[in-house]
Amino acid sequence: MTVVRKRVSGPFVFPARDIVHRSGEMREFDVDAPAAERWGEGLVAVEQGEPIHLDVRLESVHEGILVTGEAETIYRGICGRCLTDIAQPVEVEFQELFGYPGEEATDFELQDDHVDTGPLVRDTIVLSLPFQPVCQPDCPGLDPNTGERLTSEAAQEPREPVDPRWASLKTFTNDDDAVATRHDAETKEES
Repeated sequence: MTVVRKRVSGPFVFPARDIVHRSGEMREFDVDAPAAERWGEGLVAVEQGEPIHLDVRLESVHEGILVTGEAETIYRGICGRCLTDIAQPVEVEFQELFGYPGEEATDFELQDDHVDTGPLVRDTIVLSLPFQPVCQPDCPGLDPNTGERLTSEAAQEPREPVDPRWASLKTFTNDDDAVATRHDAETKEES
């Protein structure tokens, strides 16, 4: 029975044939490639086709190939507070050992003398995406009454009461302006 090996290919697959079992040898790769599919399921994700810049170093060690790298891309989605569209850069670092086949059990393994960093890059980027993304750190969100996006000034302004039956209680405040307004209203009623 012959074993048929599946040919490993893709933009994030790197050849390691010339450094396999040669401890101390190293190769570096600098790649720009699009995401093959949408990465992420929450409010934000790296969309299919989004360019990903990958800077990778392969180092041959006794146990396998040590992969160290950085990935940069842009995630897109909506703000978790005000629901506006956002696009933010994401940069991640990763390091993983790709073990030689048939030796010690590792999470990742060399395949046909190639290192497939695709799943590693995808997992690292997806885990770094924010769970509750915001368009800006102090995003005031939406007005609960109107559903309109609040500006930072509108968020600080006092709001009118929702129920008009409570409006008369506003005259019982200790503010000087409120006392003056109540005094003016009483004076007009007397005249």
